[in-house]
Amino acid sequence: MVRFESSPVLPFSQKMDANRRQSGIQQLLAAEQEAQQIVNAARAAKSARLRQAKEEAEREIAEYRAQMEAEFQRKVAESSGDSGANVKRLEQETAEKIEQLKQQAASISPDVIQMLLRHVTTVKN
Repeated sequence: MVRFESSPVLPFSQKMDANRRQSGIQQLLAAEQEAQQIVNAARAAKSARLRQAKEEAEREIAEYRAQMEAEFQRKVAESSGDSGANVKRLEQETAEKIEQLKQQAASISPDVIQMLLRHVTTVKN
């Protein structure tokens, strides 16, 4: 029987184990790359959704601001219109009051004149 010193050649089962380990490592690396691609795609999708949500929010804010501005302008126009009506009403009430006072003054004017003449012409000792 011839005996050989241990050679660098590995037995078949050890070669299979090494190949399996190498294959397992390759599968793990491929799975890691695939997982990284999935994560990157999810991040990109999330970023796109956030950007879209921001744009929609800005659009809604602009619409709401325009709506509130239109409401404000409408109320300003209404109140200035009311103000003009109030001024006219107050002018009319003032004119009526002045006319009433003139009539009252005209009705008591002869009595006041008589009283003044009596006091001026009456001599007291």
